[in-house]
Amino acid sequence: MSQQHSAAPAPTPTSASAVATVAKRRDWWRDAVIYQVYPRSFADSNGDGMGDLEGVRSRLPYLRDLGVDAVWLSPFYASPQADAGYDVADYRAVDPMFGNLLDADALIRDARELGLRIIVDLVPNHSSDQHEWFKRALADGPGSPLRERYHFRPGKGDNGELPPNDWESIFGGPAWTRVTEPDGTPGEWYLHLFAPEQPDFNWEHPAVGDEFRSILRFWLDMGVDGFRIDVAHGLVKAHGLPDLGSHEQLRLLGNDVMPFFDQDGVHDIYRQWRLILDEYSGERIFVAEAWTPTVERTANYVRPDELHQAFNFQYLGTAWDAEELRAVVDRTLEAMRPVNAPATWVLSNHDVTRHATRFANPAGLGTQIRTAGDRDLGLRRARAATLLMLALPGSAYVYQGEELGLPDVVDLPDEVRQDPAYFRGAGQDGFRDGCRVPIPWTREGSSYGFGDGGSWLPQPASWAELSVEAQDGVEGSTLELYRAALRLRRSQPDLGAGDAVEWLKAPEGVLAFRRGEFVCVANTSGESARIPAYGRVLLASGEVAEVDGEAKLPADTTVWFTTA
Repeated sequence: MSQQHSAAPAPTPTSASAVATVAKRRDWWRDAVIYQVYPRSFADSNGDGMGDLEGVRSRLPYLRDLGVDAVWLSPFYASPQADAGYDVADYRAVDPMFGNLLDADALIRDARELGLRIIVDLVPNHSSDQHEWFKRALADGPGSPLRERYHFRPGKGDNGELPPNDWESIFGGPAWTRVTEPDGTPGEWYLHLFAPEQPDFNWEHPAVGDEFRSILRFWLDMGVDGFRIDVAHGLVKAHGLPDLGSHEQLRLLGNDVMPFFDQDGVHDIYRQWRLILDEYSGERIFVAEAWTPTVERTANYVRPDELHQAFNFQYLGTAWDAEELRAVVDRTLEAMRPVNAPATWVLSNHDVTRHATRFANPAGLGTQIRTAGDRDLGLRRARAATLLMLALPGSAYVYQGEELGLPDVVDLPDEVRQDPAYFRGAGQDGFRDGCRVPIPWTREGSSYGFGDGGSWLPQPASWAELSVEAQDGVEGSTLELYRAALRLRRSQPDLGAGDAVEWLKAPEGVLAFRRGEFVCVANTSGESARIPAYGRVLLASGEVAEVDGEAKLPADTTVWFTTA
């Protein structure tokens, strides 16, 4: 037997049945597959080369048919775009490049009609330097009450010429910028853990908490189903803003509790937010972007009275290695079980190199990689990793374009790059633009169907054959693999929510586990492996041959069985 996928197409739901599903499905978030849309790179409706909300709206049927449960939209708020919208000037307005509030309302309504939920990004750690609060704080000068809503401090040194402490920006350089006061003299410094255009809020000031509780209600009243919280670990800073005492701080991120990250005080904020969310019907949710030293500390964010989910970055950073994967799966499930929260699994997002390229390179290079590596190997591993991820208990996140097998674009010309970290030394690698290149919909056109006027980042010519049009209905394509996997995930009673797996004996380099009558086997080794034929093959990421009660599983391949 040689098989790749054997799932029959599922009928397209009617609007009425889709709405009923959204309204009635309880605890939907415990096993949801949530698709991340990066709006500027998803679909362009007006031909200006930049994606927009109307473009997203026009492609919602595609996402419905793909089989996801919810759509997470990266920021579309009014913003100078110093950091791709993560510098927000007005949290209650849509940036004109993306449309307006009527477009947002139409998108939310259409999604509901199609049975999709909408999750929006919330950026509470910092605002734009063009936010009205910050502009007034600068104009009012030292002593202004508005400055208390941010972290303004006098500098050190004889004339205040040195930053207030030794904290470094995640984007490189000091985390402080000195302002010029209204009278033209050098003045106070303000804290920005990211770009200088992103001043950090002071969450000890009550006005900040009041404002964000109002913002939550604004978007909940618009009908959104939840919020992804950007830098959820960063809101509270250690009292007194103490020096860290290290000049290689970025190497410590994710390994230690920092005075500006993962402080215990953030949990009081989220308990207040949860009370607001629980006032609304329809099971709205919070998802935390919380970079913590351990998955156990991540679990603190998803205690029953706080947030619903937190991204599992430990899993995202794990190599394609059976032993390492099993260890992080076990740690994740064990950490989430005491707080009764679902595990989450994610392989790519807008901040890291796409996993089709990460897996194309040797292990140990991190999550931002500058080389293309072995494209065929990377795609083979990416497909296998996807089936493994979707078989694990809990919720999964899919980043736009991964269902097409898109690699990172590692050779973008310097002059087109827009990642702010690229222009600052000693910060993040600054190569996030490579995973943000607009996705291809058709084989031809100025931007392969993204829009009628080119695209804001250039797309490789090879992407024509990776487009939705090129893969739609093609047996064995990555798009059809995702569609089949998501159909099966919904139809198989043993997939989706849960908190445990039963590990099975397997050859070295092979990962095998059972969930009821379902069995998943992933071969992470570089050689084919013989495994028991656990039952009928439901789906495989590559060719699987069955002979005399055994299955021959090629290198870098995952297979799903059912024993029913």
